[in-house]
Amino acid sequence: MSLQRSKNEGILGYYLSQKVIPNNDELDRRILNILGENKIDMIFLAGYMKMLGYPVLRKYENRIFNIHPALLPKYGGKGMYGMNVHKAVIQAKEKVSGVTIHRVNENYDSGEIVAQTEVPVMPNDMPENLAARVLEREHSFLIKVICDIVNGKIKLGI
Repeated sequence: MSLQRSKNEGILGYYLSQKVIPNNDELDRRILNILGENKIDMIFLAGYMKMLGYPVLRKYENRIFNIHPALLPKYGGKGMYGMNVHKAVIQAKEKVSGVTIHRVNENYDSGEIVAQTEVPVMPNDMPENLAARVLEREHSFLIKVICDIVNGKIKLGI
């Protein structure tokens, strides 16, 4: 969601990045301040491309989730994002790909998997076609998983 869209919808939004705050410790401090001021108890990373710092990971342990455009543990880890994932899935001649929601820890895409859903890979798929189908599925699946967390089917942890 863009900041303009959140503003249009009356949703509070902030822009913090390493481009604006190059010092990692300061960036972590600012992130924690904003989360604390707004009484945030769960974080969902959807398109966030930077590893969160240790202070944030520690404070929100087991309460940070990421959505990944493949069925982990395959096609995860450093460098496996966006079109890289879909190209790898197609090159491996997989019959299915999908969406994984997992807890975030200090290693890329290695936290506990809390939910997955499959998306078929079609015989003549190009990475862009597969990416579009996976993204479409991500939208509804993310809502379902957040509802499962809110309803206690998936525990927040600490």
